[in-house]
Amino acid sequence: MGSLTNLEKPHVVCIPYPAQGHINPMLKLAKLLHYKGFHITFVNTEFNHKRLVKSQGLDSLTGVPSFRFEAIPDGLPESDLDATQDIPSLCESCDNNCLVPFKDLVSKLNDTASSNVPPVTCIVSDGALTFTLVVAKELGIPDVVLWTASVCGFMGYVQYHNLIEKGYTPLKDASYLINGYLDTVIEGIPGMEGIRLKDFPSFVRTTDPNDFMIQFALTVIDNVRKASAIIFNTFDELEHDVLEPLSASFPPMYAIGPLHLLVNQIEENSLNVLGSNLWKEDPKCLEWLDSNGPNSVVYVNFGSITVMTPNQLVEFAWGLANSNHAFLWIIRPDLIAGQTSVLPPEFLDVTKDRGLLASWCPQEKVLAHPSIGGFLTHNGWNSTLESISSGVPMVCWPFFSEQLTNCWFSCVKWGIGMEIDSDVKREKVEGLVRELMVGEKGKEMKRRAMEWKKFAEEATQGSSSSSLLNLDKVINQVLLSPRH
Repeated sequence: MGSLTNLEKPHVVCIPYPAQGHINPMLKLAKLLHYKGFHITFVNTEFNHKRLVKSQGLDSLTGVPSFRFEAIPDGLPESDLDATQDIPSLCESCDNNCLVPFKDLVSKLNDTASSNVPPVTCIVSDGALTFTLVVAKELGIPDVVLWTASVCGFMGYVQYHNLIEKGYTPLKDASYLINGYLDTVIEGIPGMEGIRLKDFPSFVRTTDPNDFMIQFALTVIDNVRKASAIIFNTFDELEHDVLEPLSASFPPMYAIGPLHLLVNQIEENSLNVLGSNLWKEDPKCLEWLDSNGPNSVVYVNFGSITVMTPNQLVEFAWGLANSNHAFLWIIRPDLIAGQTSVLPPEFLDVTKDRGLLASWCPQEKVLAHPSIGGFLTHNGWNSTLESISSGVPMVCWPFFSEQLTNCWFSCVKWGIGMEIDSDVKREKVEGLVRELMVGEKGKEMKRRAMEWKKFAEEATQGSSSSSLLNLDKVINQVLLSPRH
């Protein structure tokens, strides 16, 4: 495809769900498709486009030929540019308000006389934005879903129908959240033997039969079945046990990951200017890591959505301080719900020679840095997969959604994590961080993590690697084929 003129290229419209953890993998997939010869239109919401311009600079978003950024409204009121929007509100608003603007944008792009781009030949949409399927069907073009979370998380959502039918959810009353009921083992799920109700994506923890997020999850899974194919940012060795049983009842599924390892192999440097971080990265992080010894630093980052109470922040802080290990801690401006994140001055005094605080960082580079010995994480899928790809073991503090499922797989199935209770206490943080960094369990987790790193590299390196072969299959068998 490399010899085609711009107007002859296949044209894929990529649209992520409007949150940081979804934009990252979608942009990586878009870069891979661009490298393979596609013209790319990458669609953010207007809110996130402004944030991207603020953090990356407008020049970086307009400097790559055949790669353009567009924006559509999300239907929500304008808000603070340094915070992620409320997830349930965002799901509902996108569902209700984005179809028409998206359809109008695709029509505008297809008016080749004025747009000066090739006609849209396919759509790659986030699994949570299934209104795109309507547009693709009207145009008779393929619509591939990129499921940006884990396959095990996807399987968790697929089980929601059964959990409701069998009466496991909604909960009978609020006491069921604390009386041990959530420890109930759910039998009969392939690849998830021994999983407890508490390990499913968190929306099952409701007493409301009409809970919006449960209904949204059910609708999304039903709609995803109508896609031309489903891409997962994973690799076969890691999640084969759940991917295989799912494949019988869904469109073709392809493990194409870890996406960041695939993108790192692109020799075309022009794509490097396209960043996806909605917060400005702190350049001090990597310089500071250079001054530390191998496997000596705990990296702490709870992702782009997690919020905590001031008391939880203080407990984490003193746990880190009392562990006596060096740490790099990413504290977003909106980490504390409704207020600025403030740490005790005594903590800052005690840790000033062995801790660095930053508001955001280039996480892939941080996790790959030789000084990182462990990761205190919320178990978002990007963080979990990047940790696996770098051979870094984890202490897991999942916040919501399928992060709980990722945590269970990390601790129970993959042997690379230890869970910390949601009611966080400094003594527990101190103990787990020490175990992670120098304990016998920590050493075994490090050994397992290095094994998984090797598998991740094998899946993405060499022309016959599984993820590269799957990428070519998606392109040739789905994206370049007219939809029937």
